[in-house]
Amino acid sequence: MSTAITFRPMVAADLDRVLQIEAAAFSHPWTRGIFEDGLKSYDCWVMFEGEEQVGHGVIQVIIDEAHLLNITVRPQSQGKGYGLLLLEHLMRRAYAMKAGECFLEVRASNQSAYRLYERFGFNEIGRRRDYYPAPGGREDALVMACTLLD
Repeated sequence: MSTAITFRPMVAADLDRVLQIEAAAFSHPWTRGIFEDGLKSYDCWVMFEGEEQVGHGVIQVIIDEAHLLNITVRPQSQGKGYGLLLLEHLMRRAYAMKAGECFLEVRASNQSAYRLYERFGFNEIGRRRDYYPAPGGREDALVMACTLLD
């Protein structure tokens, strides 16, 4: 990583680029409406490599529990450790908002994301059958949880 990675809160003006990254990274990306609603209700962040927006993430904190709703790194920036940096940032935010634990769902087929979460300290605690839309049908989600520590 030759250029500094920085984060800032997501604003409506970021959504065009956020949606481009979503569409490049996922077969079933979040919609503009989901992100617009998220800006009102969740903790939404964008990640930059220098001046270039390369990822984004969304967490929800209710009382002492966080839920990682979205974490996305543009495909051409994957494999450089950016996903872990974004995850660490989001988990620091959740902890700062007094969350003691974080939950997430990940597609059963998304082994690179699963390994990222596992590396951070998430453990698989369950499965939601047919949770995600998938080409030709539905796909299971693996439910993972992590205790957030100082």
